[in-house]
Amino acid sequence: MDRFRTPSVTELPVTDEKAGPYGITTGPDGALWLTLVHAGRIARLTPGGELTEYPLDSPGCRPTVIAPGPDGALWFTRSGDHRIGRITIEGELRSFEVPTPDSGPFGITAGPDGALWFTQMNTDRIGRIDGRGEIREFVVPVPGGFPSAITAGPDGALWFTLNQGDALGRVGLDGDVTVHPLPTPGAGPVGICGDGVALWFVEIAAGQIGRASVDGRIEEFPLPDRAARPHAITAMAAGECWFTEWGGNRVGRVTADGTITTYDLPSPASEPHGITVGPDGAVWTALETGAVARVQP
Repeated sequence: MDRFRTPSVTELPVTDEKAGPYGITTGPDGALWLTLVHAGRIARLTPGGELTEYPLDSPGCRPTVIAPGPDGALWFTRSGDHRIGRITIEGELRSFEVPTPDSGPFGITAGPDGALWFTQMNTDRIGRIDGRGEIREFVVPVPGGFPSAITAGPDGALWFTLNQGDALGRVGLDGDVTVHPLPTPGAGPVGICGDGVALWFVEIAAGQIGRASVDGRIEEFPLPDRAARPHAITAMAAGECWFTEWGGNRVGRVTADGTITTYDLPSPASEPHGITVGPDGAVWTALETGAVARVQP
C-alpha cells in the first residue's frame, strides 16, 4: 500500500543553479562528493556544511556521475569531453581519454576486480579502466540502446540500464554481455543499484521502480505519481532502496515487497538527480537548482 508522510528533510545551498549539482556519493574520507555538471567542477561537502570546490581543466567537460574507487580516490565521468576523471581526497586531479571518440561516458562504478566500469551512452559500449588509466571497451549488442547507469551486482558482474533499449544489461568480468528486456515498453530505465541480493532500477518514462534477480527475472512497481520521472536510486540495506523523482520534486523509498513511500522536497522544482546514503546514515540527494537535500529516515 502506498502512503505519503512528511519526514525530516532539510536543504543546504551549495552553489547557484547555473552550476548544476548532479552526481553525489560518499567518499572514503567521510564527506559527500558532488559533480557540478554545468560549471565543470567537483565539490566536497562535509555533513556539517563545509564546502570545497575543485575546478576541472575544461569548463565544458560536464562531470556527471561520481563514485568511490578501490584506490581511495573518487572517479567520475566527463560526458562533455569524453574522458574519465579521478580526484584524490586531497583534491589532486587527473583525467583519461576514452578510446572511442564521442563516447559520452555517463555511469561509473567500482567493480569486484579492482577496476572502474563505466557506460558509453553514444557508442553502445561498456568501458573498464584500471588504476593506471588503461581502458578496455566491450560492445553492447543493442544498437542505439543508450547505456546509462551501472552498478556492481551480487553475482560478481556489472549491471547497467539501456535507456533507449528498454532493457537491463549484464557484463561479466570477461566482457561477455547479456541483455534482459523489460516487461514495459518505453520504460526508459536510468538509475540502477544493487542491494546485495537483487538489482533495483528506475524507469523514468514509465514512472515505475523495477527489481531484477540475477537470473533476469523482473518485477515492476508503479509509483503513485506515474509522471514523477524517477532518475537515480541507491540501496540503504537489502530490500530498502531510495530514489529521486526528478519530475515530482520528491525522494522515495521502496522496500522488498514493493511498498513505496514518497517525501516532498521543501523547494519547488528543485530537480533532484543523484542520491546516496551519507556518512551520517541519512539519505542525501543533489538538487540541480544549487543545493543538496538531507532526508533523515
